[in-house]
Amino acid sequence: MAQAPSINKDQSRRTGGQGAQMRLLRMAAAHRRTRRNDLMLGAILAFVAGAMNAGGFLAIGHYTSHMTGIVSAIADNLALGLFGLVGAGIALLASFTLGAACSAVLINWARRHARRQQYAYPLALESGLLIAFAGIGAVVPATSAAPMTALLLCFVMGLQNATITKISGARIRTTHLTGMITDVGIELGKLAYGRIARLLDHPPLAPDSRKLGILLPIVGMFFFGGLVGALGFKHIGHAFSLPLAALLLVVASPQLRPRPSHAP
Repeated sequence: MAQAPSINKDQSRRTGGQGAQMRLLRMAAAHRRTRRNDLMLGAILAFVAGAMNAGGFLAIGHYTSHMTGIVSAIADNLALGLFGLVGAGIALLASFTLGAACSAVLINWARRHARRQQYAYPLALESGLLIAFAGIGAVVPATSAAPMTALLLCFVMGLQNATITKISGARIRTTHLTGMITDVGIELGKLAYGRIARLLDHPPLAPDSRKLGILLPIVGMFFFGGLVGALGFKHIGHAFSLPLAALLLVVASPQLRPRPSHAP
């Protein structure tokens, strides 16, 4: 009987921790930003981007967030005289760009007319587009669906990348990792040099642990999302995007719900 208070304290601590996580999830798309909800939203979007990038590759044979590769392919195909592929590459690039532009329009409009929903709108739109991806896969033959879904996924990746870029003040991008892994390498280089500097009595140099604390979880979530997306497409096809759409809707919906009106 003497252990009961301790058990109750442990249970209340776990319940309190779970409640804090749920509150953080509900505030992930809030217009008031903190480092914690930036990290939460960045990790969620990196997971979604990794899943759609890997699953999309298995569906259509293209990594739809990889604009560097698409621009390189346009140049290669132009040099080889493969003008049909050049046109396809330009269409994918344009779709990604339009997705980013759409995010900017939604966010900037909402800042003036519906400030509380400024980040929820693009996330809700992304959720709807992922549902559309699943619907196309269900009703359109794979060979006919590939061009349509490639354009759709490029639009989604542009939309998402611009959204998290606007939210985080360009500190986080979730659809590609080159810049983030470069930053991780720079901070690890600082760590290595700092140890050498101590041995040589040089001025100390410390890595930015706060920056690493943001970058490493996002890189890890992109990888985890890629694994989930590849396995999801392998087992259930295009419908693997539906749980991702639901996750985005869960994040966006607290900000989309109207605030209760208070009677005077």
